[in-house]
Amino acid sequence: MNSPARNLEDLTAEIVDAAYKLHTGIGPGLLESVYEAVLARDLERR
Repeated sequence: MNSPARNLEDLTAEIVDAAYKLHTGIGPGLLESVYEAVLARDLERR
């Protein structure tokens, strides 16, 4: 059985991975709202 701390670590890893892939794929220079919308959509699909 997974502990709450382990679940939090897994969730954090998913978020950081998605954010990293997003930033390396799209690149810098866009408004924060663009990154936020794309990241939210990506996380919903996972």
